[in-house]
Amino acid sequence: MAVAGALLAVLLVPPLLTPGADSGSTTQVRSLRVLVPNAPGGGYDITARTAAKAMEDAGLLRNTEVFNLPGAGGTVGLGRTVSERGNGKLVMSMGLGVVGSVYTNKSPSSLLDTTPIAKLIEEPDIVVVGKDSPYKTLGDLVTAWKANPGAVPVGGGSSPGGPDHLAAMLTAKAAGLTPKTVNYIPFDGGGELLASVLGGKVAFGVSGVGEYRDQIQAGTLRVLAVTGGKRIDGIDAPTLSESGVDVEFTNWRGVVAPPGISTADRDKLVDLFTALHKTPQWEEALRRNGWTDAFAPGEQFGSFLEEENKRVATVLKDLGLA
Repeated sequence: MAVAGALLAVLLVPPLLTPGADSGSTTQVRSLRVLVPNAPGGGYDITARTAAKAMEDAGLLRNTEVFNLPGAGGTVGLGRTVSERGNGKLVMSMGLGVVGSVYTNKSPSSLLDTTPIAKLIEEPDIVVVGKDSPYKTLGDLVTAWKANPGAVPVGGGSSPGGPDHLAAMLTAKAAGLTPKTVNYIPFDGGGELLASVLGGKVAFGVSGVGEYRDQIQAGTLRVLAVTGGKRIDGIDAPTLSESGVDVEFTNWRGVVAPPGISTADRDKLVDLFTALHKTPQWEEALRRNGWTDAFAPGEQFGSFLEEENKRVATVLKDLGLA
């Protein structure tokens, strides 16, 4: 009866991970689930699906499942990841937005509770408007924004504390606005933000360039500025600094695993993303999406996460947002 009961439990509660060829003593990951803590079309989603396809195309993985678990600026997905203690077949696509959301959503889980696998990319944000917007330059926008901040709502694909929110607030402060006067409207990823920018429900949007490249090339979106220190190839727009707003801001994304995984599983995952980093498929993905290679594996990424936690907490306090 005990055996029958155990079998029934297995049948009723299937495991989260999918058994693959890497069970046992093999050294390669053959199947993986990738949790995306925001909605389809957002930056974490695009990064995760791009990485999964590149790994499969390069023959590094046989079976990859990418699934979305949005909510609370990524902290719902973070909580799920932390709860999957010991699961070496699950990773979460994440980035700067989750670092900030931990503070602004008072999350009981922190990224410091996870197992760092790899930092993958950096990407500047862009300030965008619809093609019919009255704002032709960043100067036009800043003039209207300073005159009446509440009447010029800005949308971002992250919750307060996330990269789009921080970029908007740092831009506002550098332009001479008080951040607390800014009418920031959060969306769960750049995909949700896009409709509001195109529909004129927000005056402008701040989001990652990779999420909007198709709309920019099609002419439905106009880029007023990029937040990084240099212009982006293929995008006809100045930097914030060139436009008279003295600030630089760059987002980043990476991958973490649940806590408590074995050293062997951690090493397999770090090796997997290190191998991805060396493939021509990933090099092409970086070029196509306008991403900057920022690879940092394992312990290097862990040290970076610790510093980012401190930095984001300080920025949010300085802006009066935490």
